[in-house]
Amino acid sequence: MEQPAPSSSASRKQRDLLRFGLFALGLLVLNFLAQQFFFRLDLTADKRYSMSAATKQLLSQMPEPVTVTVYLAGDFPPAFRRLSQSTRETLDEMQLQAGSRLRYVFVDPSAASSEEARNKEYQRLIQKGLAPTNLGANEKGKRVEKIIFPWATITVGNREQNVLLLRGNQAAAPDVRLNQSIEGLEYELASAIRRLQPGQRRVIGIVEGHGELDNLQMADMISTLQRDYNVYRVDLSKVPSLKPLAAVIVAKPQRPYTEEEKFKLDEYITQGGRAMFFVDQMRVNLDSANRGGMLSFPQELNLTDMLFKYGVRLNGDLLLDLNSGLIPLVTGMTGNKPQVEPMPWQFYPIVNAFSPHPITRNLDAVYLKFAGTIDTVKAQGIRKTPLLFTSRYTRVLPAPVPVNLNDARLPPDPKLYTAGPKPVGYLLEGQFRSLYANRARPGTTQFQPAQSPQARPGKVLVMSDGDFARNDVDTKTNRPLRLGYDRLAATEFANRELVQNAADFLLDESGLIAVRSKEITLRPLDKVKVNEQRRGWQLLNLVAPLVLLALFGLVRAWLRKRRYASFGAE
Repeated sequence: MEQPAPSSSASRKQRDLLRFGLFALGLLVLNFLAQQFFFRLDLTADKRYSMSAATKQLLSQMPEPVTVTVYLAGDFPPAFRRLSQSTRETLDEMQLQAGSRLRYVFVDPSAASSEEARNKEYQRLIQKGLAPTNLGANEKGKRVEKIIFPWATITVGNREQNVLLLRGNQAAAPDVRLNQSIEGLEYELASAIRRLQPGQRRVIGIVEGHGELDNLQMADMISTLQRDYNVYRVDLSKVPSLKPLAAVIVAKPQRPYTEEEKFKLDEYITQGGRAMFFVDQMRVNLDSANRGGMLSFPQELNLTDMLFKYGVRLNGDLLLDLNSGLIPLVTGMTGNKPQVEPMPWQFYPIVNAFSPHPITRNLDAVYLKFAGTIDTVKAQGIRKTPLLFTSRYTRVLPAPVPVNLNDARLPPDPKLYTAGPKPVGYLLEGQFRSLYANRARPGTTQFQPAQSPQARPGKVLVMSDGDFARNDVDTKTNRPLRLGYDRLAATEFANRELVQNAADFLLDESGLIAVRSKEITLRPLDKVKVNEQRRGWQLLNLVAPLVLLALFGLVRAWLRKRRYASFGAE
């Protein structure tokens, strides 16, 4: 039997060494290139790890360092750990764009040496404005509850902003609400960072002079908008034009606008202005309704023809909804004191159906009072987007509408509530046609062209409820409550968030508000199958790797034996 030549064995070793050297060299070159040209690939179907272009631009242009403190560390149930992990992943992606100018830290508020120290930390965070949340989840058939602080604090220099990370619709299932919160993480963090950046603040004008809501009634909305914008009251009769304003708000007017005032509004909007109209088409006096009832009639505000020209019509009717808020009624006497109880009041719809628009996506329920229906009419070049709808258990009463608080004592007849969902808010976008085209300017002989040379596309939000932007006032302290807070139900509705989102959408030129449209598909496992097949999958995960390893060893030994057997045969 002949043995292999020594030279043949040496050549094989040289080839192996050459291959190993080339492989090592390739790894070094690949590592060098990876350090010089960094990139990441998001292979998820919903692009959950991808930052929007607006967020990237914001982070890359930050003039000052940003510190993010997240209070979501600790031992959480799996559902809550997902929110914590998603927050960390979002901040990791942001850090890649911002570099050393952004740093973050996770803090566990419960990590204290004693219960007393933990309670002090809780109290410190609450005084800072970070309200705790008691969330529950089902694990293996058991209910698990945990007090958490789903907040982050963003610090830029000596400026600080609290960010609520747990948002979404409270009526949704816990898993769905957590998923909605994860979808909004990028926007919540990025918008707070933008809010803290120095820059020129744009001006929002709140129209007055026609019985609109006063400063106390709009205090919370004004303070909310003042975080990002300068807000002033504007009397249309005293300003030559609205051109210096970034947006205008018309909130619950009760007296008609003059033609000259309406012309200024129309000129502003058709030249690219942004506007929000919170308008009651019907007049309701609750004092009269409490004293024995009243008839509600349409009120003339001299805005109908202008809004009609823009593409919507506020109808002379009132909506009733079985999904409604409460009103206090005297139900009896306790001694010489009246006994007051909250009763459902169908004229106060609670709206929890929204379009998937950035203004209303993943929004919690909002609260309306004496809202009416809105119809759309033909308006060339205008895109009309319905934003929010009543429930399907709705009733529409045309004018004149009897309004009597004593009706709240009677149970409603569900057979009458069959009108279906009705839109109560529209967003209008496009190049608006002037109501005064080919006409003389009011009070003058100055002829207006068919289209102004300064015409630009604009945006208009129309809500059929003037009280939507109105906050309640504490009668004892005369201090405003949060917008959307209902004292009777002890519930805070999302009226404030909708107004803030609407202002950001109307005025956002960077496109950051579009991040609210981000959608992450929830793909839950079948819990019944998980419980039934748990042991089988556990055994498979335990045994399968061992079986594959054993098969690999047997195949490798067989190939090795066969290879050397062939050498012996030579």
